[in-house]
Amino acid sequence: MTNKYMYFIANWKMFGGLNSLNSLHKVVKFFKVFEKNKLIKIIYCPPNILIRPMFKKLRNSKIEIGAQNCHENDNYGAFTGSVNSSMLKSVGAKYVIIGHSENRLSGESNKLINLKIKSALKSGLKVIFCIGETLKEKRKRITKKVLSQQIKQGLNKIKNKSNILIAYEPVWSIGTGLIPKSNELFDIVNFIKIKNSKNKILYGGSVSPKNIKELKSLKNIDGFLIGGASQNPKKFIDIIKKTYN
Repeated sequence: MTNKYMYFIANWKMFGGLNSLNSLHKVVKFFKVFEKNKLIKIIYCPPNILIRPMFKKLRNSKIEIGAQNCHENDNYGAFTGSVNSSMLKSVGAKYVIIGHSENRLSGESNKLINLKIKSALKSGLKVIFCIGETLKEKRKRITKKVLSQQIKQGLNKIKNKSNILIAYEPVWSIGTGLIPKSNELFDIVNFIKIKNSKNKILYGGSVSPKNIKELKSLKNIDGFLIGGASQNPKKFIDIIKKTYN
């Protein structure tokens, strides 16, 4: 897994405050030495209020910043509480997570996700497009059907997909400590790659220092979207180290 670009994306979700940024120096110090002669990207996606201060904190490093979601309207308007992709870019974000299952479960449809992706790309952001099946769908053995629909509708009428990373995150795995069996995950990632051969395919869902050795053995995965473990600099660094060891 060391002869291609590997992505390590830290999704902080709704955690962290200004004091949380003090822990970043550990990752910056580690990455400055570790990234030499390696094809590696680290991207932090904090809550919106931390994007600008985190950008300032990391401006002298090669670590990049992303956001966790955006509004579908790329113009300014009367959308109380919302932030669009242009705003996110203006404060330092280069990426944005769209379609995360936690937002899908709150009613975010494939059609809405499609509009958000189009808006983000128009604003010049790169998109981390999340897809994944629920436990019920897995038990019904319709995982591939669900993923196909999410991809088809989510990327509808988007001709240039070069700035889209696809993150496979089975909903039943997120926060549970469970991950797919290696052979199942390998098969699903290959299935996604068949029609999206030019896109990087990431895995997300309970990624931790304990299971990264199993996950890194799958040569068709291009990186990881990491939730809870990314909020702990030691765990995050361990995941990166063990991917290359």
